[in-house]
Amino acid sequence: MTGPDLDALVAIDVHVHVEQDLHGSLSMDDELLDAAAAYFKGDPYHPTVPQIAADYRARNMAAVVFTVDGELATGHPALSNEEIAAAAAEHPDVLIPFASIDPHRGTAGIRAARRLVTEHGVRGFKFHPSIQAFEPNDRRHYPFWAELETLGVPALFHTGQTGIGSGLPGGRGIKLRYSDPMLLDDVAADFPGLTVIMAHPSVPWQDSAIAVAQHKANVYIDLSGWSPKYFPPQLVRATNTLLRTKVLFGSDYPLIRPERWIRDFEALDVREEVRPLVMKDNAIRALGLRR
Repeated sequence: MTGPDLDALVAIDVHVHVEQDLHGSLSMDDELLDAAAAYFKGDPYHPTVPQIAADYRARNMAAVVFTVDGELATGHPALSNEEIAAAAAEHPDVLIPFASIDPHRGTAGIRAARRLVTEHGVRGFKFHPSIQAFEPNDRRHYPFWAELETLGVPALFHTGQTGIGSGLPGGRGIKLRYSDPMLLDDVAADFPGLTVIMAHPSVPWQDSAIAVAQHKANVYIDLSGWSPKYFPPQLVRATNTLLRTKVLFGSDYPLIRPERWIRDFEALDVREEVRPLVMKDNAIRALGLRR
């Protein structure tokens, strides 16, 4: 399997959303996309996979790309994991394809995950417990986590607050409690061979996320979804010390562009020897890219 020239890259962004496919279909309905853009104070921007590849190639970065399968919860058709993987395969120098499957899809979802890895080159999976309305430690979903552990691919879970549904009546029914990182402590403990990546500063549960990542060797934190200037102080402290090998650069592109994230990260009180770990080295290990 070909892939990026890891030594030549300046960074690996582990959190990049594909919000539009090559046919013009969007990953969520207009109300949710507009609410997210307003939350992040950005202009709506929905690049396709080839556009994402061009953006990251120009920056000499690699990107982990994925959609979110919210079809069962929202009724909006999900983008095709297979099409995203195929499009990413045309840009192996900069793109690392992940897929997204709602665990409520059960056995069919497990079979699809296996096919995506073995036949389509998918390197991991993205889950959004709040949008998909599930508790990660619900035993009904354990066969899914067992399959990912067997396949040897990481699972990236949204944690904490979400801009999806933010400011809408009832948050469009999206419940934050599903994204409490303590629910992932059970998953990490029960599947020690599964790499778990907790996405975002996990406000309001930041201390819990730090504790889980410190305690479980198979757990990482990606720093996407927030400008670093707003990071909770305990997260900055942990990045410099206990979690220096456990935190990963992620932007949340296209809602947050990598240049904005990096500009604010450079102003953060992070030790110089820790910066390359965050920007690239930790991701290489977490994603198993040297294998």
